[in-house]
Amino acid sequence: MSCSPIARGRVRSHIHPAALLLLAVAGVTACSDSSAPPSDESAELQVGVFTLRNQAVEVTTDLPGRTTPYRVAQVRPQVGGVIQQRRFEEGARVEAGELLYQLDDKVYRAQVEQAKAELDKAQATVQSVEANTRRIREVVGSGAVSQQEFDDARARLAEAKADVELARARLETARIDLEYTRIAASIDGRIGRSFVTEGALVTANQSAELAQITQLDPIYVDIPRSSAEVLALRQALAEGRLQQAESGRTQVRLMLEDGSEYSHSGELQFSDVTVDRDTGSVTLRAIFPNPDHQLLPGMYVQARVTEGVQTQALLVPQQGVTRDRQGQATALRVNADGSVEKRVLQADKAIGQFWLISEGLSAGDQVIVNQLQRVSPGDQVTTEDAGIQPYAAAGEQGARLSAATEASNG
Repeated sequence: MSCSPIARGRVRSHIHPAALLLLAVAGVTACSDSSAPPSDESAELQVGVFTLRNQAVEVTTDLPGRTTPYRVAQVRPQVGGVIQQRRFEEGARVEAGELLYQLDDKVYRAQVEQAKAELDKAQATVQSVEANTRRIREVVGSGAVSQQEFDDARARLAEAKADVELARARLETARIDLEYTRIAASIDGRIGRSFVTEGALVTANQSAELAQITQLDPIYVDIPRSSAEVLALRQALAEGRLQQAESGRTQVRLMLEDGSEYSHSGELQFSDVTVDRDTGSVTLRAIFPNPDHQLLPGMYVQARVTEGVQTQALLVPQQGVTRDRQGQATALRVNADGSVEKRVLQADKAIGQFWLISEGLSAGDQVIVNQLQRVSPGDQVTTEDAGIQPYAAAGEQGARLSAATEASNG
């Protein structure tokens, strides 16, 4: 637009003075705008990217679980009697064979002595019958006694010997009953409170327990998992998408109720052979060392089960993955020509600060991890490395597999 004095004079001669001031102000503004430098709308935005690569990743799953005692022994009497002594402190640790209760044993001692006497009597009878049988044997050939009398003598001898064995068994039974008056611990562990006191009358094999012993080291953790997930895991192992640990044992770690990690790792011991009809889940049982008795039966824990190692995994930083209105995971990829492309992903699970991706991206792709709000699909951008460190392989086996994967990729 021209701002010469001649033009300003022509305007002044034809326009009302009231409007002249407005035109002058507009002219000054136009002259000012014409002197401003043009904006560079064609400048490309620089974004930070993360370059994907295949790597070995230890795949884990977090599942809820409950601690269960390794062993539980309910203390019950095997003979009847009156409790004379309680020989333990409630809540204390006891050893297998340690005396817990002592019953009144006078009757049982008397039964042992009676059984001994019966055995002595039976043995004496055998000696008498044996001597008589020898005498009959010596004269049976001369006809002094009949064969029938000799057969009867041998039968009496056999009967007398059987009476000895019967008396010996009764003596052993009496001794066992006497031993049962000493109610001892059957396992190592911690004993709870006593439900009886001295002077209480107990009976053999009664339904009410006297106390309970719980072995806490080691300890079980029962972990329910859906049958569908178990089938998917077995299929992944069968197809080679996951590799089991070289030891063949599945490692398990625990997160406690306060959010801290349990200091000892355990291993999966077995999987139940049936599916719960109500929940559709299979119970997995892991075993953990518990030397400090930090884990108590009935505690709620979060178990991190190692499913295996995925050797060709793709991990995308979580900051580079967003969700669209349909809830699908998406990422912005920079193509070779610098254009931005939106990709829909199959994000299987979170591993640390990354998403494990099974579909939508491949090794070598550059994913935008910053400036996401300023970039749209189709834009032209320049890239720089965002400086995000790749996920570190967990465990010795994972580190070896990662090194092998990098060597094969290189």
